[in-house]
Amino acid sequence: MNQILLDSIRAAIEAGKIVNEIYHTPFEIITKSDNTPVTLADTLSSKKIIQLLSHHNIPIISEEENVFSEEEMNKIDTFFVIDPLDGTREFIKRNGEFTINIALIENKEPVLGIVYAPAKDLLYFGMKHFGSYKIEGNDLKKITLHSEFTLEDILEYSDKLPIYNLPNVYTIITSRSHLDEKTVDYIDQQRKEHGLIEYIRMGSSLKMCLLAEGKAHEYPRFGRTMEWDTAAAHIILKEAGGNILDSRYLQPLEYHKKHFENPDFIAYAVY
Repeated sequence: MNQILLDSIRAAIEAGKIVNEIYHTPFEIITKSDNTPVTLADTLSSKKIIQLLSHHNIPIISEEENVFSEEEMNKIDTFFVIDPLDGTREFIKRNGEFTINIALIENKEPVLGIVYAPAKDLLYFGMKHFGSYKIEGNDLKKITLHSEFTLEDILEYSDKLPIYNLPNVYTIITSRSHLDEKTVDYIDQQRKEHGLIEYIRMGSSLKMCLLAEGKAHEYPRFGRTMEWDTAAAHIILKEAGGNILDSRYLQPLEYHKKHFENPDFIAYAVY
């Protein structure tokens, strides 16, 4: 499993180089059939990740390229699920809050995850019974400058999560691009329980990684998300002591669902 983790980190880094190149050009924006935006960065990042992970002979489900039928998926227990550019709206706004997400699902739960924010030189990674970690800035640049870096090289310069004690003031993270009435009502309920509340607005799966760091207490999400949006950050958060719960039953979010669509959920820093 360590080799899959290392290869996934390398794949995210290589895809990040492509994404960063396009980020600094006047790229074209296309609207998909579900009314969400997509760019050349999404497509090329997906192809690069699939190319670099295909030798493991594990099925790969990508937001941009899902080649498996429902019948085929019913026979699969283990698979990669990737979002080659999570936070396309943030990418378009050029605020840097977009990520590359790679996760490995086994028996309906994420067991390995990479969240890489190439514009921020920021990498989170985690694996079941291994812990979750963060590496950023010059430390990340120094390691990834050499393509033959090892997992031990990265761990030497990484911080184990969580890094911080939770804030004294109850802190809620909300999506920068998705803030609906149901979320506002939920926050009002939390205000009645906790009094003063602080907010952090953030794009992409970085929200759940901030929970894993210990910078906030929870992230409620009411509205459509997909498994590739959450899986990588979910295992990172779990290994840091938190979890993502289905808001209906308050049970951990499961994967390998029909159409890969998530229910409403609440992510907690401490579970």
